[in-house]
Amino acid sequence: MKKIKLFILISVLALSACELDNYDKPTAGLSGRFIDMETNELVQQDIIRGTVVELREHGYEQVAPQNLAVKNDGSYQNSLLFANTYTVEPKRGNFIAVPAQDVKLSGQTVLDFKVTPYIRIREASITKVGSKVIASFKLQQNLINNVKKIGLYAHSNPSVGEPMRQAASELELNAVADPNQTFTIEMDLPSNINALKPGNQYYFRIGALIDSPEAKFNYVQAVRLTI
Repeated sequence: MKKIKLFILISVLALSACELDNYDKPTAGLSGRFIDMETNELVQQDIIRGTVVELREHGYEQVAPQNLAVKNDGSYQNSLLFANTYTVEPKRGNFIAVPAQDVKLSGQTVLDFKVTPYIRIREASITKVGSKVIASFKLQQNLINNVKKIGLYAHSNPSVGEPMRQAASELELNAVADPNQTFTIEMDLPSNINALKPGNQYYFRIGALIDSPEAKFNYVQAVRLTI
């Protein structure tokens, strides 16, 4: 009798599980890029604590929003979403805020954002000269706020940035940047020998931070150098 009862219980649980799993699988996706509306270049990002794309699915008021992390190069992707209408809004960006918009996802949908970065880093150069890595560049800021900080960051990973670095050389500005001024930052390699081993390759990246709440660093493409 106990064996019969146990069999019946297992059968009921199995049927219940089948009913619970009887939902449509995700058939939609969303991908895109953050593009500088002036230069048409991708807006470089931090991979850590960087921009996210917030998705709020319609019809489920109590469901927490989904956040899609933006990649280092300024692109994002999630190919496993349910077909539905979503409110899509970038958050924690390094660009002037763009409004939320409702997007109907059916299949793989592409949504690019044309944005204005807080700071454009122009005429950037990163080279090894003797025992130093030297970065030179100009700044074009697109807010009236001061430029808080500039820096040169190094890491063995191409996602290098202010929060992901093995070595850094930074300068506090706290001033409005002259767009015609060339800034120079030097990283002394012997002083960083414990983090940056001679003969190895590392990625070096220039970053600049506007003085604004929640602002994130703006960057240029990382450069790989053998030191």
